[in-house]
Amino acid sequence: MPKTSARLLALLSLLQARRDWPGALLAERLEVSPRTVRRDVDRLRELGYPIAAVKGPDGGYRLGAGAELPPLLFDDEQAVALAVALQIAATAGAGIEEAAARALTTVRQVMPARLRHRVDTVRVTAVARPAAGTEPQVDSGVLVALSAAVHAREVLRFAYARAREPRRVEPHHLVTWGGRWYLVAFDLDRDDWRTFRVDRIVPSIPTGPRFRPRELPGGNVAAFVADRFSGGSGGWPCTGEVILESPAAEVSPFVRDGMVEELGPDRCRLVLGSWSWPGLAAAVGRFDADFTIVGPPELRAACARMARRYAGASGTDER
Repeated sequence: MPKTSARLLALLSLLQARRDWPGALLAERLEVSPRTVRRDVDRLRELGYPIAAVKGPDGGYRLGAGAELPPLLFDDEQAVALAVALQIAATAGAGIEEAAARALTTVRQVMPARLRHRVDTVRVTAVARPAAGTEPQVDSGVLVALSAAVHAREVLRFAYARAREPRRVEPHHLVTWGGRWYLVAFDLDRDDWRTFRVDRIVPSIPTGPRFRPRELPGGNVAAFVADRFSGGSGGWPCTGEVILESPAAEVSPFVRDGMVEELGPDRCRLVLGSWSWPGLAAAVGRFDADFTIVGPPELRAACARMARRYAGASGTDER
């Protein structure tokens, strides 16, 4: 028979592995008597593990949730997955960076050398975007509140940005895109699907009534979010075409949602989209190459306005 401490750890590992365990099966797996299993379960309860007795012909035990988080056991693969996930969490911009870093240190300290080596080979480095320093961090409490509403399928009310009127939505998913957190939800007042930046949300508690989930357009949250961030309804509201005096190979790496077609060694066709015509004109100008506008007329007009604006700003405007 293994020593009591080793037997308790083995019992705890078994209880974490499945929901319900018949007492006789636990005794068989641990090679002890059912009476010893009962005594060991009592010892674990004294240590703070919420183990409930399961009624039935065979009787048994179930590890439940308690008021506090007791020590947990992880197998090798779970320990490595947890450590890698904590590294990623420390770069997620979810307001839990410090807690994730402390948890990673705690987990790593108790790992066997073989597992610590596997974890140390995975290094996640957060590279901030130029404007990231000015963006507010997401409150972890807000993330928890939104996640709870999504899970419970309850109507959510919240203040958003500087809007005067509160929003009422059916929360569907929490997603990350481009380093930011977004809530995908059906806006009840606007009768349409919307995406909301989580750092601008101030949720109202308690939540509203439960709702029956609607079918997300496209049926896939990843496709839905990608479509919304490429202009919605299958594309950008403003799309234009130009001929750039630049090799396609030099343009392509910087075109995300557009199309580049090679026309020669130093020329290419570029089809690009944006939220506005001035924005599209500026997007074309960032390639720092001469170009010819193919269309539409709105892009020509936007380029003319931008030209006058830049000329005025540089002091070369002759008007």
